[in-house]
Amino acid sequence: MSAQKLRLGTRGSDLALWQANHVARMIGERLGTGCTIEIIKTRGDRIQDVAFRKMEGKGFFTKELQDALLERRVDLVVHSLKDLPTEEPPGLEVASIPERANPADLLLLGAGIEAPSAEDPLVLADGTILGTSSLRRAAQALARSPGIEIRALRGNVPTRIRKLREGGYDAILLAAAGVTRLQLDLEGLVAHELPFDSMLPAPGQGALAVETRAGEAESSGLRELHDPAVARCVEAERTLLALLGGGCHLPLGCLATEEETGIRLQAVLGAIDDEATSATVARVGGAAADPATAARICFEALRLALPGVVGQ
Repeated sequence: MSAQKLRLGTRGSDLALWQANHVARMIGERLGTGCTIEIIKTRGDRIQDVAFRKMEGKGFFTKELQDALLERRVDLVVHSLKDLPTEEPPGLEVASIPERANPADLLLLGAGIEAPSAEDPLVLADGTILGTSSLRRAAQALARSPGIEIRALRGNVPTRIRKLREGGYDAILLAAAGVTRLQLDLEGLVAHELPFDSMLPAPGQGALAVETRAGEAESSGLRELHDPAVARCVEAERTLLALLGGGCHLPLGCLATEEETGIRLQAVLGAIDDEATSATVARVGGAAADPATAARICFEALRLALPGVVGQ
């Protein structure tokens, strides 16, 4: 790997480019190394007219980036950690997980839409058209507001907000980190950051993963970008995801926090029908000295709560 300039691969969306440039700046500031940015289009970018729940497989936003690494076309890639499958391909490794942004979800209401309950922002009026292609968000929203209509919402973050402004939806759900990172204009919309007792985020939401070829993390210096505390928390979240055998299609929300005695993990798993018209959720929690044990505690609790959904 070149000591002078690193080739950084990324998707081409506004948010992905922000993330790539953010990591490139950190590399420059902490390692004194320059980066060139290579845009790579993924399957998730190419297919914009199909809801995620109807797409087969995993790695919609990661496989082509990983292929570029393995083919030595780039030296590192930057992922939104929530998009990265838990199984690392042979020959690759996550070199670092930097500081995490706000992992919360954001509810945006269109112009003229009545504000939700002050006590629970996710309680919406019957008939409200809520835009999301995330089964996790759909399940948690339907469990609180069974009279709403879930409508698929694809596109990058600015495109989703534009679709809300155009009236195709009454409300949409987004990751707060993306809106903040892009400093998007929300004038005329009503924004509610959802509390975690109302909506738990995707595993790893708000965190980034810097991936490279196995054995090159140390020589490149990319370990210097690593935040061990963040890594422990997202390890618990992603271990639970792996235990459940899931990916983008799994309606799992979870959030780990570091405490003096170890890791506390909150998790919610939904059972949702094929057309996303009704859902039930089970919410559990667990704490342990290490991430893997906290994840196992939550897995066993979910298995008891949803025996028909969670296997052995």
